[in-house]
Amino acid sequence: MPKKRIIILGGGFAGINTAMQLERRIRRRDDVEIILISRENYLVFQPMLPEVISGNIGILDTVTPLRRLAPKTQIYIRDVDKVDVAQQTVTLAPAFETTSTQLHYDHLVIALGNVTDFRNIPGLHDHAFPFKNLLHALRLRDHLIRVLSEAANTTDPVLRNELLTFVIGGGGFSGVEVCAELNDFVRDCARRYFNIREEEIRVILVHAGDRILNHEMPESLGNYAQKLLQKRGVEFIFDMMIKTATPDFAVLGDGQRIPTKTLVSSVPSSPNPLVLDIDVPHDHGRIKSDLKMQVEGFSNVWALGDCALIPHPKTDGFCPPTAQFAIREAKTCATNIVACLDNRPQSDFAFTELGKMAALGHRRAIIQMFGKINVHGFVAWLIWRMAYWTKLPGIDRKIKVGISWFTDILCGRELVQTGMDNPASFTEAHFESGEMVVHQNEPAARFSIVVNGKASILETNPDGTEKVVGELGAGDCIGVDGLLDKTTPEYSVQCTEKMNIVSYERKELEPLLILPDIKQSLEKLRRKQGN
Repeated sequence: MPKKRIIILGGGFAGINTAMQLERRIRRRDDVEIILISRENYLVFQPMLPEVISGNIGILDTVTPLRRLAPKTQIYIRDVDKVDVAQQTVTLAPAFETTSTQLHYDHLVIALGNVTDFRNIPGLHDHAFPFKNLLHALRLRDHLIRVLSEAANTTDPVLRNELLTFVIGGGGFSGVEVCAELNDFVRDCARRYFNIREEEIRVILVHAGDRILNHEMPESLGNYAQKLLQKRGVEFIFDMMIKTATPDFAVLGDGQRIPTKTLVSSVPSSPNPLVLDIDVPHDHGRIKSDLKMQVEGFSNVWALGDCALIPHPKTDGFCPPTAQFAIREAKTCATNIVACLDNRPQSDFAFTELGKMAALGHRRAIIQMFGKINVHGFVAWLIWRMAYWTKLPGIDRKIKVGISWFTDILCGRELVQTGMDNPASFTEAHFESGEMVVHQNEPAARFSIVVNGKASILETNPDGTEKVVGELGAGDCIGVDGLLDKTTPEYSVQCTEKMNIVSYERKELEPLLILPDIKQSLEKLRRKQGN
């Protein structure tokens, strides 16, 4: 008899815990196989991810290999191209093969989670740091070290101000915890290693609510966190959202521009695009499931975690997209899949939230337990650490994190960069009206193409005034001189209408100049634009 195949999509808390729970329930059976498909081969322990920024724990201490957690599960590290619930198939994107891989399933578990959504805020995708996985944390840490180093060496006061201003968008759990760790890290490192005065540093949190954690925590705990961070130098801008971002500014909804080279965004996540493409019932981008984790209208398709809309067992609402709910949903899902295989009755999900916690740096935290007990300060921080330490998967991970915490107290911070923040050879950039895209007599290191919008080409008169000598629009190029002759531009380019460009490093394109046709085309373009 062929084995019954259970395919799990997603390697987050919901997906990997479903695999682990299934392994426990079928460990003595050989008639069932489990397949898990994930883009990464590790589970990120999200609650401790902000501590990677400050170096309180090791770079790899927040991640655990999926194969260690679920050793009897067959794991594919692939993207999913298509899910066909009518044919009961999952099609995987090619890896080393030239063709896709198609897998048939008897039961499908959808636990794909959410993705960072920058679509509705122009410039955020190009200039903001998201904060969702290990790569994001490492990139941000490298960037912070780099801007502190540059700020310590620059003689330009305007640039120094931009480098030492740090903006965080979002005052929920993620935004507040990132803000706390970032603030501690940059202020401590600036003073100890770069001889930068603390009063030069600005850390600004922008939040759409009237206080931080206004949806997540009771007012007393939210106010405690707010006052504590203010005491440590954090500035708050409330009832405001980030409207757009450029290479030099975070632009707020009221038009205010904050000069900065560091913008961290914790904007709300959006549904995984693959979830929306699966032919199952949806509501507000999430898959409609019942308390058994079964997708509405299907007996062999299950959905849980952030991508699922599951009725709350105790209230009239829905289960929140948190790890503690995802882990318990996974247990119910695994139990019911096995019950379905054995033709036994299934059980409903039943769980009440244990509590909510947020770390505030400097050995301080806030906690609400069982919906009625509020704790803050050092005691809350101890509870926070012990609670998450015990939840770390594997004794080896617990030992490593414990050692990291202990050595951090004794040895202080390390400023080693990982190389994750190296500028990409191809980038996209957004500019607002009035911003300078190219400064006269500055070395042209990149070649850019205008995607949309408009800009003026400016030349400086002998008396210091500027005159417009040309216009740029969609399809025009910037930096042709630098690419052809490696010369410094004798002109400036100023955005006159919201503009997006794509940009390439000059050294990456220089090998193409050996082709006569390309070089001639660029020469014609230079003559046409008059620059």
